[in-house]
Amino acid sequence: MRARLSLLVLALAQLVIALDYNIVYVALPGIGTGLGFSAHDLQWVVSAYVVTSGGFLLLGGRTADLLGRRRTFVAAALVYAGSSLVGGVAQSAGTLVAVRAVQGIGGSLLFPATLSLINTVYEEGPARNRALAVWGAAGAGGLCLGSLLGGVLVGAFGWRSVFFVNVPVAAAMAWAGRSLFPADGPRPGGPRPGARCFDVTGALCGTGGITLLVFTLVHAPEAGWTSPSVLPAAGLAAALLALFAVAESRARDPLVPARLFAHRGLAAAMAVTALYSATFSSLPYFLTLYFQNVRGYGAFATGLAFLVPAVVTALGTQAGERAVAAVGVRRMLVGGLVAGAAGAAALGAALTADGPYGLLLPGIVLLGLGQGAAWTGMWIAAASGTAPEDQGVASGMASTSLQVGGAVGLALLVALAGGSGQDPPDDALLTGIRAAVFAVAAGLGCGGLLVLALRSTVTSR
Repeated sequence: MRARLSLLVLALAQLVIALDYNIVYVALPGIGTGLGFSAHDLQWVVSAYVVTSGGFLLLGGRTADLLGRRRTFVAAALVYAGSSLVGGVAQSAGTLVAVRAVQGIGGSLLFPATLSLINTVYEEGPARNRALAVWGAAGAGGLCLGSLLGGVLVGAFGWRSVFFVNVPVAAAMAWAGRSLFPADGPRPGGPRPGARCFDVTGALCGTGGITLLVFTLVHAPEAGWTSPSVLPAAGLAAALLALFAVAESRARDPLVPARLFAHRGLAAAMAVTALYSATFSSLPYFLTLYFQNVRGYGAFATGLAFLVPAVVTALGTQAGERAVAAVGVRRMLVGGLVAGAAGAAALGAALTADGPYGLLLPGIVLLGLGQGAAWTGMWIAAASGTAPEDQGVASGMASTSLQVGGAVGLALLVALAGGSGQDPPDDALLTGIRAAVFAVAAGLGCGGLLVLALRSTVTSR
């Protein structure tokens, strides 16, 4: 019973992380009007969360390893609760952007702490695979249901409700985590029992470099790749990441232990994770554009349109867990990516200006099954063969590749969609969306072939 309750709390944490990523989309018009955001600055309600959550993930993962997974989980949940409360009462645009940045830091602590708890509480094999499938189903549901929940809350209570809803949930998570999870003991592998040693130089350089890299990738598509605000950030990101590499090679207790760079399975899982985020995770953006701007759906109707993808993706995570036991991780990953490619191709062909929603369902179903299965498989691959004392930073490395891959993929797909519309203006948006969806199909197909070729790096069971 305790193990089941623990998994429920861990799944709830993943649901909160996923919801918090996109629940504010529907609330953006109300936020902009209520707090006086300019049209240009409103994007930072979303981007501030993306930049800090992506930049601090490595530090969050190592924090879980060094200070304890339960302590990090509880602290991150309390950060979520406190920042959400401040966001709900915010009276200025600057305050809300700062709140979203703090929420992103909370996410960068909570995600690797949650994942490393799963990978240490549950033994490698069927028990862990089952736990990852449940955790993955919660995340998949949160990503797709965020728009629906946001639409309901904003319609009934106003935009502030999308922040207030987090407060009791996150506070309950903190209490439950402290009550249910194993107590944090002395850090394994330290120079002496109970020692705590942070690689301060590596933490500063790595966090700063990744944060600036994600900022560049998020900001450049709108500001321009050669704009004065982008080029210096890109140059400083490169310099800090170079310093990070030097610092890690000399540190006694590095932020990212060198042994993890030699872990070929983890490196392959990180590549798959980046591809996953660049493709699967970018599709909701284009589907939202399609439903609202092409088909004219309102916020609530758009949320309802994501119900089927949410349910099917959740089912895909469960199917993925069973497929791992039957055919192994590598074959299951290949199947998930190929199913996603076929689904994206079918969806792209079905996108029309006035066709029925049912015409989209074959592509949506294939996409959802492939997405859910691949999500479960890539986290199983990332955790396999990693020592317990490294699970936090390994989770941070994989989730950092998830964030960076998503930023790169969305930037490229947005650029492709904007440059592909050669039809009359009324049809240009739909043409661009189709082009992006077909590009996702191509990327997933290539990813499936790549995983198929990695026989010795992606674990077989």
